[in-house]
Amino acid sequence: MQTPGKWTAPKLRALKGRQKIVTLTAYDCSTARLMDEVGIHVILVGDSLGMTVLGYETTLPVTMENMLHHAAAVSRGVTNALVVADMPFLSYQVSISQAVENAGRFIKEAGAGAVKIEGGSIRVDTIRALVENGIPVMGHIGLTPQSVHAFGGYKVQGRSADAAERLLADAKAIEQAGVFALVLEGIPADLAGRITAVVGVPTIGIGAGVACDGQVLVVNDMLGMFSEFTPKFVKRYAQLDETMRKAFQEYKDDVQQGRFPGPEHSY
Repeated sequence: MQTPGKWTAPKLRALKGRQKIVTLTAYDCSTARLMDEVGIHVILVGDSLGMTVLGYETTLPVTMENMLHHAAAVSRGVTNALVVADMPFLSYQVSISQAVENAGRFIKEAGAGAVKIEGGSIRVDTIRALVENGIPVMGHIGLTPQSVHAFGGYKVQGRSADAAERLLADAKAIEQAGVFALVLEGIPADLAGRITAVVGVPTIGIGAGVACDGQVLVVNDMLGMFSEFTPKFVKRYAQLDETMRKAFQEYKDDVQQGRFPGPEHSY
Protein backbone atom coordinates (compact mmCIF):
# COMPACT_ATOMS: atom_id res chain seq x y z
CA MET A 1 0.00 0.00 0.00
CA GLN A 2 1.32 3.45 -0.90
CA THR A 3 2.39 5.41 2.14
CA PRO A 4 0.83 8.90 2.28
CA GLY A 5 3.31 11.72 2.58
CA LYS A 6 7.05 11.93 2.95
CA TRP A 7 8.63 9.80 5.64
CA THR A 8 11.01 11.68 7.91
CA ALA A 9 13.14 10.67 10.88
CA PRO A 10 10.60 11.99 13.44
CA LYS A 11 7.72 10.20 11.66
CA LEU A 12 9.66 6.94 11.65
CA ARG A 13 10.54 7.28 15.31
CA ALA A 14 6.85 7.77 16.13
CA LEU A 15 6.00 4.38 14.57
CA LYS A 16 7.58 2.45 17.46
CA GLY A 17 4.99 0.16 18.97
CA ARG A 18 2.40 1.16 16.36
CA GLN A 19 3.54 -0.25 13.02
CA LYS A 20 6.39 -2.41 11.75
CA ILE A 21 8.96 -0.43 9.77
CA VAL A 22 9.93 -1.86 6.39
CA THR A 23 13.44 -1.16 5.12
CA LEU A 24 15.40 -2.31 2.08
CA THR A 25 18.71 -1.36 0.56
CA ALA A 26 18.91 0.18 -2.91
CA TYR A 27 21.76 1.56 -4.97
CA ASP A 28 20.11 2.96 -8.11
CA CYS A 29 17.22 5.18 -9.16
CA SER A 30 14.99 2.61 -10.89
CA THR A 31 15.09 0.11 -8.01
CA ALA A 32 14.42 2.87 -5.48
CA ARG A 33 11.45 4.08 -7.52
CA LEU A 34 9.84 0.63 -7.45
CA MET A 35 10.36 0.35 -3.69
CA ASP A 36 8.87 3.79 -3.18
CA GLU A 37 5.82 2.88 -5.26
CA VAL A 38 4.89 0.00 -2.93
CA GLY A 39 5.38 2.09 0.21
CA ILE A 40 8.72 0.92 1.63
CA HIS A 41 9.33 3.21 4.61
CA VAL A 42 13.12 3.46 4.55
CA ILE A 43 15.55 2.96 1.67
CA LEU A 44 19.06 2.44 2.95
CA VAL A 45 21.88 3.19 0.55
CA GLY A 46 24.15 0.70 2.23
CA ASP A 47 27.90 0.44 1.99
CA SER A 48 26.97 -3.16 1.18
CA LEU A 49 27.19 -1.83 -2.38
CA GLY A 50 30.90 -2.56 -2.05
CA MET A 51 30.08 -6.26 -2.21
CA THR A 52 26.81 -6.34 -4.17
CA VAL A 53 27.60 -3.72 -6.82
CA LEU A 54 31.33 -2.97 -6.87
CA GLY A 55 32.70 -6.49 -6.40
CA TYR A 56 34.76 -6.02 -3.24
CA GLU A 57 35.10 -8.77 -0.64
CA THR A 58 34.09 -6.43 2.21
CA THR A 59 32.53 -3.00 2.68
CA LEU A 60 35.83 -1.47 3.75
CA PRO A 61 37.08 -0.15 0.36
CA VAL A 62 33.90 1.86 -0.27
CA THR A 63 34.60 5.61 -0.54
CA MET A 64 32.57 8.72 0.15
CA GLU A 65 32.44 9.39 -3.58
CA ASN A 66 31.02 5.91 -4.20
CA MET A 67 28.36 6.47 -1.57
CA LEU A 68 27.45 9.99 -2.68
CA HIS A 69 27.07 8.83 -6.28
CA HIS A 70 24.67 6.02 -5.38
CA ALA A 71 22.80 7.94 -2.68
CA ALA A 72 22.07 10.74 -5.14
CA ALA A 73 20.77 8.21 -7.69
CA VAL A 74 18.46 6.64 -5.11
CA SER A 75 17.21 10.03 -3.92
CA ARG A 76 16.22 10.95 -7.48
CA GLY A 77 13.92 7.93 -7.62
CA VAL A 78 12.13 8.52 -4.32
CA THR A 79 9.08 10.57 -3.41
CA ASN A 80 7.96 9.26 -0.01
CA ALA A 81 10.56 6.91 1.47
CA LEU A 82 13.20 8.14 3.87
CA VAL A 83 16.60 7.77 2.19
CA VAL A 84 19.31 6.87 4.70
CA ALA A 85 22.93 6.93 3.54
CA ASP A 86 25.54 4.67 5.09
CA MET A 87 28.67 6.53 6.13
CA PRO A 88 31.57 4.42 4.84
CA PHE A 89 34.64 3.27 6.73
CA LEU A 90 36.90 6.15 7.85
CA SER A 91 34.38 8.83 6.87
CA TYR A 92 33.42 9.53 10.49
CA GLN A 93 35.94 7.78 12.76
CA VAL A 94 38.87 10.19 12.46
CA SER A 95 37.25 13.25 14.03
CA ILE A 96 33.89 14.77 14.83
CA SER A 97 34.50 17.61 12.40
CA GLN A 98 35.18 15.06 9.64
CA ALA A 99 31.97 13.24 10.53
CA VAL A 100 29.88 16.43 10.41
CA GLU A 101 31.37 17.49 7.09
CA ASN A 102 30.86 14.11 5.42
CA ALA A 103 27.39 13.56 6.84
CA GLY A 104 26.45 17.03 5.68
CA ARG A 105 27.49 16.12 2.13
CA PHE A 106 24.96 13.28 2.11
CA ILE A 107 22.21 15.73 3.03
CA LYS A 108 23.36 18.64 0.84
CA GLU A 109 24.76 16.90 -2.24
CA ALA A 110 22.98 13.53 -2.36
CA GLY A 111 19.54 14.50 -1.06
CA ALA A 112 19.49 11.92 1.75
CA GLY A 113 17.22 12.45 4.73
CA ALA A 114 19.51 10.83 7.29
CA VAL A 115 22.80 8.97 7.70
CA LYS A 116 23.71 5.70 9.39
CA ILE A 117 26.88 5.07 11.37
CA GLU A 118 28.16 1.93 13.04
CA GLY A 119 29.17 1.57 16.68
CA GLY A 120 27.86 1.92 20.21
CA SER A 121 29.09 3.97 23.15
CA ILE A 122 32.24 4.98 21.30
CA ARG A 123 30.09 6.93 18.83
CA VAL A 124 28.09 8.94 21.38
CA ASP A 125 29.95 12.23 20.87
CA THR A 126 29.83 11.88 17.10
CA ILE A 127 26.10 11.12 17.04
CA ARG A 128 25.36 14.00 19.36
CA ALA A 129 27.33 16.41 17.18
CA LEU A 130 25.56 15.31 14.03
CA VAL A 131 22.12 15.58 15.60
CA GLU A 132 22.92 19.00 17.04
CA ASN A 133 23.87 20.10 13.53
CA GLY A 134 20.49 19.03 12.14
CA ILE A 135 21.53 15.68 10.66
CA PRO A 136 19.30 12.74 11.66
CA VAL A 137 21.28 9.62 12.58
CA MET A 138 20.37 5.95 12.45
CA GLY A 139 22.56 3.85 14.74
CA HIS A 140 23.90 0.36 14.07
CA ILE A 141 25.17 -2.13 16.66
CA GLY A 142 25.80 -5.86 16.87
CA LEU A 143 27.52 -7.30 13.84
CA THR A 144 28.92 -4.12 12.33
CA PRO A 145 30.51 -5.03 8.98
CA GLN A 146 33.10 -2.25 9.11
CA SER A 147 34.58 -4.07 12.12
CA VAL A 148 34.84 -7.40 10.30
CA HIS A 149 38.58 -7.70 10.93
CA ALA A 150 38.20 -6.97 14.63
CA PHE A 151 35.46 -9.60 14.88
CA GLY A 152 37.46 -12.15 12.94
CA GLY A 153 34.72 -12.54 10.36
CA TYR A 154 30.96 -12.12 10.07
CA LYS A 155 30.01 -13.67 13.40
CA VAL A 156 26.90 -13.38 15.55
CA GLN A 157 27.49 -10.91 18.39
CA GLY A 158 26.13 -10.76 21.94
CA ARG A 159 26.02 -14.49 22.65
CA SER A 160 27.65 -14.31 26.10
CA ALA A 161 26.06 -12.59 29.07
CA ASP A 162 28.80 -9.95 29.18
CA ALA A 163 28.57 -9.26 25.46
CA ALA A 164 24.80 -8.96 25.71
CA GLU A 165 25.08 -6.43 28.52
CA ARG A 166 27.57 -4.40 26.49
CA LEU A 167 25.15 -4.25 23.57
CA LEU A 168 22.31 -3.23 25.87
CA ALA A 169 24.50 -0.45 27.24
CA ASP A 170 25.50 0.59 23.71
CA ALA A 171 21.85 0.80 22.64
CA LYS A 172 20.91 2.97 25.60
CA ALA A 173 23.95 5.21 25.11
CA ILE A 174 23.32 6.00 21.45
CA GLU A 175 19.61 6.44 22.11
CA GLN A 176 20.54 9.10 24.64
CA ALA A 177 22.89 10.64 22.08
CA GLY A 178 19.94 11.17 19.75
CA VAL A 179 19.56 8.40 17.15
CA PHE A 180 16.05 8.19 15.71
CA ALA A 181 16.32 4.45 15.01
CA LEU A 182 18.74 1.61 15.61
CA VAL A 183 19.81 -1.27 13.37
CA LEU A 184 20.43 -4.51 15.25
CA GLU A 185 22.47 -6.89 13.10
CA GLY A 186 23.49 -10.47 13.75
CA ILE A 187 22.48 -10.83 17.38
CA PRO A 188 20.36 -13.47 19.19
CA ALA A 189 16.62 -12.91 18.87
CA ASP A 190 16.04 -12.80 22.63
CA LEU A 191 18.68 -10.10 23.06
CA ALA A 192 17.14 -8.07 20.24
CA GLY A 193 13.81 -8.34 22.04
CA ARG A 194 15.36 -7.07 25.27
CA ILE A 195 16.96 -4.11 23.49
CA THR A 196 13.72 -3.31 21.65
CA ALA A 197 11.87 -3.27 24.98
CA VAL A 198 14.26 -0.91 26.77
CA VAL A 199 14.93 1.73 24.12
CA GLY A 200 12.43 4.35 23.07
CA VAL A 201 13.46 4.40 19.41
CA PRO A 202 12.57 1.81 16.75
CA THR A 203 14.90 -1.13 16.27
CA ILE A 204 15.44 -2.39 12.73
CA GLY A 205 16.56 -6.00 12.66
CA ILE A 206 18.72 -7.90 10.22
CA GLY A 207 19.44 -11.34 11.55
CA ALA A 208 17.98 -10.27 14.91
CA GLY A 209 14.62 -12.01 15.06
CA VAL A 210 11.01 -10.93 14.86
CA ALA A 211 10.76 -8.83 18.03
CA CYS A 212 12.39 -5.80 16.41
CA ASP A 213 10.25 -2.83 15.43
CA GLY A 214 11.12 -3.36 11.77
CA GLN A 215 13.31 -5.32 9.38
CA VAL A 216 15.88 -4.62 6.69
CA LEU A 217 17.33 -6.84 3.99
CA VAL A 218 19.90 -6.27 1.27
CA VAL A 219 17.94 -6.09 -1.97
CA ASN A 220 20.36 -8.29 -3.91
CA ASP A 221 19.98 -11.00 -1.27
CA MET A 222 16.19 -10.98 -1.12
CA LEU A 223 15.87 -10.94 -4.92
CA GLY A 224 18.33 -13.80 -5.38
CA MET A 225 20.86 -11.71 -7.29
CA PHE A 226 23.84 -12.25 -4.97
CA SER A 227 24.66 -15.95 -4.76
CA GLU A 228 28.22 -15.98 -3.43
CA PHE A 229 26.76 -16.79 0.00
CA THR A 230 23.34 -16.57 1.63
CA PRO A 231 23.17 -15.65 5.33
CA LYS A 232 20.76 -17.65 7.48
CA PHE A 233 18.58 -14.60 8.05
CA VAL A 234 17.89 -13.97 4.35
CA LYS A 235 14.57 -14.98 2.81
CA ARG A 236 14.67 -15.02 -0.97
CA TYR A 237 11.50 -13.53 -2.42
CA ALA A 238 12.62 -14.08 -6.02
CA GLN A 239 15.32 -15.85 -8.02
CA LEU A 240 16.22 -13.05 -10.41
CA ASP A 241 19.63 -14.53 -11.14
CA GLU A 242 17.90 -17.40 -12.95
CA THR A 243 15.49 -15.05 -14.75
CA MET A 244 18.30 -12.75 -15.85
CA ARG A 245 20.56 -15.59 -16.95
CA LYS A 246 17.74 -17.03 -19.07
CA ALA A 247 17.02 -13.64 -20.66
CA PHE A 248 20.69 -13.04 -21.46
CA GLN A 249 20.97 -16.50 -23.03
CA GLU A 250 17.84 -15.99 -25.15
CA TYR A 251 19.10 -12.59 -26.31
CA LYS A 252 22.47 -14.07 -27.23
CA ASP A 253 20.79 -16.88 -29.19
CA ASP A 254 18.43 -14.50 -30.99
CA VAL A 255 21.27 -12.22 -32.08
CA GLN A 256 23.48 -15.07 -33.23
CA GLN A 257 20.62 -16.78 -35.11
CA GLY A 258 19.44 -13.56 -36.74
CA ARG A 259 16.08 -13.54 -34.96
CA PHE A 260 16.71 -10.14 -33.39
CA PRO A 261 16.09 -7.47 -34.44
CA GLY A 262 12.97 -8.47 -36.33
CA PRO A 263 10.87 -6.31 -38.65
CA GLU A 264 8.92 -4.99 -35.67
CA HIS A 265 12.14 -3.69 -34.11
CA SER A 266 13.46 -2.01 -37.27
CA TYR A 267 12.83 1.41 -38.84
